[in-house]
Amino acid sequence: MNQDTRFFGHPAGLSTLFFTELWERFGYYGMRALLVLFMTASASAGGMGMNTTTAFAIYGLYTASVYGFSLPGGWLADRILGQRRAVMYGGLIISAGYFMLAVPNESVFFLGLPMIVLGTGLLKPNISTIVGQIYRPGDPRTDAGFSIFYMGINIGATVSPLICGYVGERINWHYGFGLAGVGMLCGVLTFWMGRHRLGEAGVHPVAPPTPEIGRQWRRQFHLSIIGLVAAAALLAYLHLSGTMPLDAERLVNAAGVLLAIITLGLFGWMFFGGDWTPAERKRLMVIIVLFCGSSLYWAAFEQAGSSFNVFAKLNTERVLFGFDFPASWFQALNAGFIICFAAAFAWLWLKMGDRQPSSVMKFALSLFFATGTFVVMMLAAQRAGTDGRVSPMWLVVTYLLQTLGELLLSPVGLGAMTRLAPKRVAGLMMGVWFLSISMGNYLAGKTASIYGNLPPFELFRTLGIIMVVAAVILTLIARPVSKLIGDVK
Repeated sequence: MNQDTRFFGHPAGLSTLFFTELWERFGYYGMRALLVLFMTASASAGGMGMNTTTAFAIYGLYTASVYGFSLPGGWLADRILGQRRAVMYGGLIISAGYFMLAVPNESVFFLGLPMIVLGTGLLKPNISTIVGQIYRPGDPRTDAGFSIFYMGINIGATVSPLICGYVGERINWHYGFGLAGVGMLCGVLTFWMGRHRLGEAGVHPVAPPTPEIGRQWRRQFHLSIIGLVAAAALLAYLHLSGTMPLDAERLVNAAGVLLAIITLGLFGWMFFGGDWTPAERKRLMVIIVLFCGSSLYWAAFEQAGSSFNVFAKLNTERVLFGFDFPASWFQALNAGFIICFAAAFAWLWLKMGDRQPSSVMKFALSLFFATGTFVVMMLAAQRAGTDGRVSPMWLVVTYLLQTLGELLLSPVGLGAMTRLAPKRVAGLMMGVWFLSISMGNYLAGKTASIYGNLPPFELFRTLGIIMVVAAVILTLIARPVSKLIGDVK
């Protein structure tokens, strides 16, 4: 049987997934570039007039939830829906969420955010799964296919802040959110029209080992839905009755407690539960080290959409060739730099071969780059304290360093998780990776929330100290950890 090579030597289905994900990321990063700026803008400027403490906390909760819901979204697709229906339903729910943000009503706006979270939790992990399924087992083109798919992500993430950011900041905030919804609808339409190119990939959920287990999965699903509805109804009653008024701070703190319980429970099970062999237990210890390094890196990275974003708005000169460009345009730099440097990093690791640093050492280097971003921002904040506004090159250098750190950590972390995870829990360990990103996003929101109460210079210095200490610790343990796992590099 001949291989399908209709899309640049790859299966035609890759084009469907490429453009679907491009449009999904167009919506996500377009909305992300505007979210904090809109919430902190004054009412006279069409914003919500929210203080930075609350806005950053909400931002952190939102971005943490987006990644956290990838766990149940993956489970639901595997057991009940199948990946293809999960992507379709997720895209429609995301679109509805963006259009709710486009409604100039605060209550509708805050209902739109959990809609986007639920939809992204369904779409994001499952479209990546379908990419793997369109290739036959052992197809040598698979890794290259994921690289092409990853390029679609970054094209969408580069273009969206430029378009949605301009429309939102210069014309109307809600039009910018609505444009993100239009982009997601384009993604849904692309997926629907190109579904015939995917063959059987993602059509069916996993077949249960026995009919009884299948019924058990469906019962778990129905009970989960009932539980979510009951919890939402209870919270609504407590809020409306005045028994326990809910505000952003309460919700964010409650989410942090829940995230901590999930993380500690998972780590407890990894340490004390499971019938692990001695070799597997060593690998699980390495996974925990990588989890901590990843969480810290993403806590630094997600300052981009919060504290760095506000610094771009208030303290950065944004006139280029006479054109006063929107602050949200800086959000396009990271994805643009990834497009420029990703191939160079891939070539570097191939060139170095066995001489390349271990995974833990690469994580340490990523945290050193994260430290560099805060050093640059600390100097920029110091200069802004004197002159009011600084050159945009401060943020350009910051995002360049941030991207170099991401290229050391993100693809390396994904690869390390697949190599280190015991085969019987490989899917769960990939969920652990997403959980580390969720934890990092939450920490980013909590740390950035003190922006209004602490001078930017002090905030960036504090975060820089935390990052360099963590980087040094990882550097010191890199060699012992590498010896711990023996033949796994």
